[in-house]
Amino acid sequence: MTQTKTLHAAFAGHVAAALDALVAAGTLPAGLSRAAVAVEPPRDPSHGDLATNAAMVLAKPAGSNPRALAEALAAELRKVPGVTGVEIAGPGFLNLRLDAALWLEELRAIAALGADYGRSTFGGGSTVNVEYVSANPTGPMHMGHCRGAVVGDALATLLEYAGHKVIREYYVNDAGAQVQVLARSVHLRYKEALGIEIGEIPEGLYPGAYLVPTGHRLATHYGSRFVEAPEGEWIDLFRTEAVADMMAMIRDDLALLGIRHDVFSSEAELQAAGKPEEAEKWLRQHDLVYDGHLEAPKGKTPEDWEPVELPLFRSTRFGDDQDRPIRKSDGNWTYFGADLAYHYQKAANADALVDIWGADHAGTVKRIKAAVAALTGAEGRTVPFEVKLVQMVQLLRDGEPVKMSKRAGTFVTLADVVREVGKDVVRFTMLTRKPEAQMDFDFAKVVEASKDNPVFYVQYAHARICSTLRKGAAEGFAPSPEGLDLLGEEELALIRLAAQFPRLVEAAAAAREPHRVAFFLYDLAAGFHGYWNVGNDRPEKRFIVAQDGKLTGARLYLASQIGQLVRNGLALLGVEAVEEM
Repeated sequence: MTQTKTLHAAFAGHVAAALDALVAAGTLPAGLSRAAVAVEPPRDPSHGDLATNAAMVLAKPAGSNPRALAEALAAELRKVPGVTGVEIAGPGFLNLRLDAALWLEELRAIAALGADYGRSTFGGGSTVNVEYVSANPTGPMHMGHCRGAVVGDALATLLEYAGHKVIREYYVNDAGAQVQVLARSVHLRYKEALGIEIGEIPEGLYPGAYLVPTGHRLATHYGSRFVEAPEGEWIDLFRTEAVADMMAMIRDDLALLGIRHDVFSSEAELQAAGKPEEAEKWLRQHDLVYDGHLEAPKGKTPEDWEPVELPLFRSTRFGDDQDRPIRKSDGNWTYFGADLAYHYQKAANADALVDIWGADHAGTVKRIKAAVAALTGAEGRTVPFEVKLVQMVQLLRDGEPVKMSKRAGTFVTLADVVREVGKDVVRFTMLTRKPEAQMDFDFAKVVEASKDNPVFYVQYAHARICSTLRKGAAEGFAPSPEGLDLLGEEELALIRLAAQFPRLVEAAAAAREPHRVAFFLYDLAAGFHGYWNVGNDRPEKRFIVAQDGKLTGARLYLASQIGQLVRNGLALLGVEAVEEM
């Protein structure tokens, strides 16, 4: 792919060149950090096409007056071809007005790059490990897992589009108490398959009927061999078999949502390979783990509490409120100890780590970030590590909560929801709010044909564009750039909005926030629908003006590129752009 510099990127370069000229003239000192310098559309479009805060953020470190520096910078920017005006606003912001020809050229760039318009080298090929879903392998995927799955998958796609290499990882929690419970639950279903009356599922075991096929398979294969055998003879085998079946089910569920992973890392294999021991040894060598006593629980101390010496990680050195045990009193690894080793392993193969967790894990964030900082920083190679917390989704049907029973093992599976409303609706809906915000998923509203439903609104914009292009073709008109100079202010406003996509991609990738793409698509759809509605009242503003073939060709060309951008954005979200609704 030949990378074409977009208009926003070009003007970031023009501002940098203007600042270089001021340095050469002695107006600015050399060596000032320009990290905070931004070139972006002004919040109020009436103020111009682009704005920069360069004079504002550089004046103080330069020992200069912001207004005076703005005057000098404005003089340089007025020399840039295509700049028709530079105005100083407030204490030193610069607003730039551009010739319409530059925006029309950007429309041509969208056409030239197609699916690659917005693709970036921003990431520089650095490797980011994105871990998402990582649901305990104790049953099928339910809607509690859905939001994090979509956020993680969309983030991985966004980072790839922005120039990163991405490892999509699923951490299989197949060690510990919950998979022991799974094995015992399957053993019960195994006996049931052999015709043994099991009665009501005991409290503490998994009651779901999804374990029946696994029990039947084991009964067919092993017969009655393990019916009366002591637990020690079958627990490991049943755990392994059950986890394998659950992971196959989970993979199938994720496939329905269009979600894939490159790596499935097993906690059991990690522990069997001695990775936690290796991490502990390394941490002790660097004085980051010591043997000590936990503080007494806050509040009223239980009568049976007594101090126990445990290996503690010095997480207080890294901002945590207390040091954390990596082993339990029985010698087994704590969740934190196992996770610490797992992240140490991941950090060896990536330049940055991102974990997508449920908001109920918020209390663990500080300590695991401290651990990764310690493990990588002591080697002189700090690996940036972020945890994105995702709030649960409340399921509603016509405004009423969907009732579920944990005791009966009944819950709404991800597969059920995808089959009812469709993959694209589920994926887009999960990205219509910031992940840290609460979300309601109302089965009725997510398929509603209205402006209030972002999924419909964006998809309808694309379908409308396709319909317009088909109608134009039927009447003998084709998209053409030849008459672009005939486009007016309403059309240019739509192009300005579309042209924000490349910088939006980079900003969303930098912030690890794929929902920004969904927000942009809604705004773009609103801009398109708004322009369409102008044509309802003013026939001369319609896309197809039968008596003016050149203007019609130009407007169809505009519509075609807006459609391309909708497809580009939806592709980042893993959503198909429909052509008819």
